[in-house]
Amino acid sequence: MRRKRPEGPRSGASRSAGGGQTAGRRRAGLLAVAGAGVVAVVLAACSSSGTTSSAGGGSGSSPAKLSGTLVVFAATSLTDAFDQIGAQFHQANPGVTVKFNYNGSSSLATSINQGAPADVFASAAPSNMATVTDAGNAAGAPKTFAANQGEIMVGKGNPDHITSVSQLANPAVKVVVCAPEVPCGAVATAIFKNADVSVKPVSEETNVGGVVTKVTLGEADAGIVYVTDVKANAAKATGVPIPAAENDTTEYPIAEVKGAPNASAATAFISYVLGPDGQKVLASFGFMPPG
Repeated sequence: MRRKRPEGPRSGASRSAGGGQTAGRRRAGLLAVAGAGVVAVVLAACSSSGTTSSAGGGSGSSPAKLSGTLVVFAATSLTDAFDQIGAQFHQANPGVTVKFNYNGSSSLATSINQGAPADVFASAAPSNMATVTDAGNAAGAPKTFAANQGEIMVGKGNPDHITSVSQLANPAVKVVVCAPEVPCGAVATAIFKNADVSVKPVSEETNVGGVVTKVTLGEADAGIVYVTDVKANAAKATGVPIPAAENDTTEYPIAEVKGAPNASAATAFISYVLGPDGQKVLASFGFMPPG
């Protein structure tokens, strides 16, 4: 008598179970490969992220190098200090050439509003900076980086023995000041008002450099300039300090010009001026820190 064959379904179930073990092994292998691929992608992403961070100046990296020409419009009274700051900034950023345009702040503000190409504006008074910001020609809010005070400048050795602001009211004393719209002229006006004197200058200059020139050349007996101007011209002139009750102080704001051709260098330069290196230079030329 023949033995019955196992029923088909059992046999089928047995094959199915054997095929399931094989399929399971295949799935496990595929999952392992897929997992390795995911790990590789994650590692690649981390590596890529690390590279991006480095390029952006992350830990253990250096920031992107600056280049091109940086044009700075600055008040005449900043000439010596900014020349040195510009040289140091160039040393730190060899790819950047810094060019300065020094003049009275009012003239510079007008030029900027008329479209003169500039990256940075450093004014000797907030009012002249306001001329630019009110016209919408500054990128961001200006920042104050220094302050200055008035001082009487006379010929070397003070040959006329001028010791006070009141003496400048003497018609025999030839006095030169800046025009009223120029920051140094506004300072002179405030000083005369504080001292309660009426002074008739023989000349009103467009910037403080004009006052310095006329006094040092002997074309004027005295002039109202900044403390920093007397310090910078100590070899050619003498300063007569003005009492605090009569003196006037001006603040120096700085801002990036809207649409600056070299905006990245402008931002870096402003940071340098506000930073410890820039502030050290300004202090060495007699500027006071921002209030």
